[in-house]
Amino acid sequence: MRTQPSAALRDPLLEARNVSKRYGDFVALRDVSLSVNNGEVVSIVGPNGAGKTTLVNTLTGLFVPTTGEVRFLGEKLADNDIVKLSTQGLARAFQLVNIFPDLTVRETLSVAAGSYSGLRWRMMQNFRHNNAVQTIVEEIAQAFGLHTSLDVLSSALPHGKRKLLDVASALALHPKVLLLDEPTAGVSTADKYGIMETLLAAAKKMNVGAIMLVEHDMDLVSRYSTRIIAMQDGAKIADSPAAEFFQNEEVLSIVVGKASH
Repeated sequence: MRTQPSAALRDPLLEARNVSKRYGDFVALRDVSLSVNNGEVVSIVGPNGAGKTTLVNTLTGLFVPTTGEVRFLGEKLADNDIVKLSTQGLARAFQLVNIFPDLTVRETLSVAAGSYSGLRWRMMQNFRHNNAVQTIVEEIAQAFGLHTSLDVLSSALPHGKRKLLDVASALALHPKVLLLDEPTAGVSTADKYGIMETLLAAAKKMNVGAIMLVEHDMDLVSRYSTRIIAMQDGAKIADSPAAEFFQNEEVLSIVVGKASH
């Protein structure tokens, strides 16, 4: 994920152009412009209520901007069909374990793999016998260390493996851009780096172009980000390479409440 993109790949994979989002008189996003390029791991940081989740929801088509536009692979998002977008290469982890707690790991991954293969969820009973789907399932499970748990109920997995399954489900869609909301939330300090290393290695293996994540853990942000975007009150207040970001004491004081990391 850290390789420099060639000149042919420098056009943004995902782009927001002067995006604002209003709810009546409340402004959730204020004229936000940003781009996500091939080879990047971009972290979105900021205090609670800064607009991070609204931004990701808008970037993934879940919310329609009040003004401005979002472009994916150069095309304007015309609607908020997140299922269609996910099969076109813009995916986010939606915590399928919580949505379908009674599915096994294999079945959970099959939902995403089946969507990527153009199958409908009503055909779930046929997923196990679909070679294309099961090839994806086995590949993803192996990449995330879930291959020995394929027939275990998703809800019975340890918390760390449930988090991995959430991300694995998104990667089963073979995305060009993967968006994650605190992928290690609730995971012990001892496990969080392992999850990130597994995530990044799997993303590289699956040829994911870029990753964008909302993250509060500044240790993870510092270690894994190539670029960091800081938000406050719905506005973008910083957008810089990681090393430069952590030298900006004014922004750090807003993001983490102190001028150091």
